[in-house]
Amino acid sequence: MFELLQAGFGAVFSPYIFILITLGVAVGIVFGAVPGLSATMAIALCLPLTYTMGPAAGLSLLVALFIGATSGGLISAILLKIPGTPASIATTFDGGPMMEKGEGLKALGVGVVFSFLGTIFSIVALMSIAPSLAKIALRFGPHEYFSIAIFSLTLIATLSTGSLLKGIYAGTLGFAFSTVGIAPVDAIRRFTFDSPNLNGGFAMLTVMIGMFAVAEVIKIAETGRAAHKSKIASVSMKGVKGFGFSLKEFFGQIPNAFRSGLIGIGIGILPGIGAGTSNIVSYIIAKKRSKHPELFGKGAVEGVVASETANNAGIGSAMIPLMTLGIPGDTVTAILLGGFMIHGIQPGPLLFISQGALVYTIFAALILASVMMLVLEFYGLRIFIKLLAVPKHILLPIILVLCVVGAFGLSSRVFDVWTILLFGLIGYGFVKGGMPAAPFIIGFILGPMAETNLRRGLMLSDGNFMGFLSNPISATFLFLALASVAWHLFSALRSRKNTAAKLQET
Repeated sequence: MFELLQAGFGAVFSPYIFILITLGVAVGIVFGAVPGLSATMAIALCLPLTYTMGPAAGLSLLVALFIGATSGGLISAILLKIPGTPASIATTFDGGPMMEKGEGLKALGVGVVFSFLGTIFSIVALMSIAPSLAKIALRFGPHEYFSIAIFSLTLIATLSTGSLLKGIYAGTLGFAFSTVGIAPVDAIRRFTFDSPNLNGGFAMLTVMIGMFAVAEVIKIAETGRAAHKSKIASVSMKGVKGFGFSLKEFFGQIPNAFRSGLIGIGIGILPGIGAGTSNIVSYIIAKKRSKHPELFGKGAVEGVVASETANNAGIGSAMIPLMTLGIPGDTVTAILLGGFMIHGIQPGPLLFISQGALVYTIFAALILASVMMLVLEFYGLRIFIKLLAVPKHILLPIILVLCVVGAFGLSSRVFDVWTILLFGLIGYGFVKGGMPAAPFIIGFILGPMAETNLRRGLMLSDGNFMGFLSNPISATFLFLALASVAWHLFSALRSRKNTAAKLQET
């Protein structure tokens, strides 16, 4: 193993592959930072470039794009409160408020460092325990996936910083929008209004762009011409050392980072879920475990650490089922699967035997790309912070144009442009109504997963729901979902009683 890894580093440190990895990380960061673009789009656009490259060079470029784009989403999430990618949605919850409090550099520094640690943690998992973890994921069937989705949906309540009812309504609405299109299993058209464009439903990227980016543009536009007269927030770089936070703060976040890394790896290895879910789930659990949960959503460092560690921990873990079973863990690794196929390589159990040298070259490329991501984003902090010098009434229209380009580039359809405008209006309505957008997103992500696996599970159980309860893993997650709901209700009732008692005392 050590000899193969040493040979892998020898390959990636050749001038040609080293330059490819550096450029790949830099381009990936740009794609991740610009709202509307994504890791999926970056790899899809650069995939044709690998046709003329060797397997080692081509796959090294693709994994570098993957790492750069996943981490790059934190830049716009913190500076503009607009997630660059679905993997950085939860970063906006506290990164944006930290920016507003004048701690933007600290938020960026924390995000970059813990993105790096999350990525390295997942690569170690990929290298050491890939086969055994892949076997566990292989045992998961429709019953287990349905129960996991239901358990995750019950966690929506914890994302509701205000009214619990509003959080549930937002999540239910997101679930409802996810049902648009051709139904799973029986392929019946639902809510398509005879429009072919709706047969495939709403794309996750367009929903995310609309709910966060376009809604933010509309909200800022509401202030009109007065916006440019207000003082632009600035961050002083004088006296700042390193990444803008102390060693004491770093070591204080290690338990949170370790827990979030485990969550990112655990969710990332399950095919089809990905970092878009893991960063939100990690944020939820960090909030529940925090000694000061009331600070979340107001600029808590723990929130940024949890989100960025988890979403980057999904990089290596998403590649575990890809490389050991030939099953892509998310949309990005699905395109990476295409990269393998281009070079005549079939990922699977025999890959480690037949292409051992290439496998460890990919491992080495992942490690080198992680280090390059840390270096480029560290020196790029001085550049990123200059985005604040651009007034929002100038910057946001440019972002809106880029969002339109990103939406159109997804499937080359004008329909997707109208879609982001639709969800932009919905997101703006959420802002005006005081409803959280996060439950809507998680409901939209988990809705298809819950519905598809419910129907498949019922088919396997001859229409009997007892199949979900007789399966040990499925029953465990359903029990946890029930316990979660009961705990939220108990906490709400106890909070009401305490509030009433305090009022009576006064």
